[in-house]
Amino acid sequence: MLKKEDNEKLCRTSKGTPMGEVFRRYWIPAILSEEVPEPDSPQIRLRLLGEDLVAFRDSEGKVAILDAYCPHRRAHLFWGRNEQCGIRCTYHGWKFNRDGECVDMPNESSESNFKHKVRLTSYPTWEKNGIVWTYMGPKEEQPSLPDYEWLRAPETHFQVSKTYEGCNWLQALEGGIDTSHSSFAHNNNIQDKNSLRNRATNPKLEVDKTEYGFRYAGIRDLHENGNYVRAYQFIMPSQQMRGQMLKWQDGSPEEYPTIRGHIWVPIDDESVWVWNFKYTSEPSIPLDPEFSLQQEIAFGRGPDDVLPGYRLKRNPSNDYLIDREVQRTKTFTGIEGINTQDYALQETMEKPFADRTKERLGTSDLAIISARQLLLEATRDVENGKAPKGIHPETYRNVRACDAFLPKGIDWREGLKENMTAKYQLIKTN
Repeated sequence: MLKKEDNEKLCRTSKGTPMGEVFRRYWIPAILSEEVPEPDSPQIRLRLLGEDLVAFRDSEGKVAILDAYCPHRRAHLFWGRNEQCGIRCTYHGWKFNRDGECVDMPNESSESNFKHKVRLTSYPTWEKNGIVWTYMGPKEEQPSLPDYEWLRAPETHFQVSKTYEGCNWLQALEGGIDTSHSSFAHNNNIQDKNSLRNRATNPKLEVDKTEYGFRYAGIRDLHENGNYVRAYQFIMPSQQMRGQMLKWQDGSPEEYPTIRGHIWVPIDDESVWVWNFKYTSEPSIPLDPEFSLQQEIAFGRGPDDVLPGYRLKRNPSNDYLIDREVQRTKTFTGIEGINTQDYALQETMEKPFADRTKERLGTSDLAIISARQLLLEATRDVENGKAPKGIHPETYRNVRACDAFLPKGIDWREGLKENMTAKYQLIKTN
């Protein structure tokens, strides 16, 4: 369990809060490039870390992220005109460029220099692999650009999406790094006694803390068939990476060698953007579009599963279209979609966030305990003027995740060492 004050500290992310200031020391995903598809296309509303923002692509193709409210009379700039390398408020015509500078103030006299005294908050952006990233912290603390291995994968080898989840970011993250729940929440064939989820429901967890967060393994004992090991990476402040099996027990290759993961970015204290990425683990193998599509459908993120605004069709308003007969006879939840199953459990916890003073954690929760320790440590580091873990790309750029079967007696750190080392060539990001 957590103390009430520590739970509050971890869950609240608005400006000035301990966790909010931690997030503001990192580059975070802001929007998909497709949301502002071309120069001077319509701007969009955006909310991150409790701040109301607008995002637009200017006439030169650069993406800007600005405070949503005009500093004149606080009109929302969603109603503005995206024109000639700036956004113009339609209330009185004040215009701002992508750096937040006021470049035109037509309702003031031409002799006035008032416009030079007015500016909007503007956050730097960086665009890579279909994602517009932003940094919302102090300028003097701005770190190097991200260099995760999956950002080095070419477009033919990589896919990204995002979905809205109506819960606090920590509930979503803790669901992602919890490995034992897959035997229950994601057990879609409860009658198959030979499936991994049914054969080994109590994985042993081992966690190694690192300079970027931690790596951890869920080890499932298959007795005479060895161990099934799912080796993850947790990269501060909110990224989890996991692999797929390299080999089945009969030695045949996995149907497609991919590495998947999520980044959870708080919208506010009661909602979060879940960023979903996957890439092929072998640089010589491009991502197959049909395989990728079928995976998205299995996760509940297929074309027919997502509403406008990147919200799931199965949601609290319709009880996630739960089928009690399917739940009784086939699956644990009766809900379609692996991630949708997560959402049903996470979105319906207490509001505004889970009361962790009442929980009881077990040995299978070691990764969750470790993440909380690191996140609380990060709040102390930032409060004391130190950089939190995972800021510097050199600490994480060479890591990846992996799932595999290993013989008994083989330590996963050695047995999976090669498969947990990045293969995509390092690139410069500045």
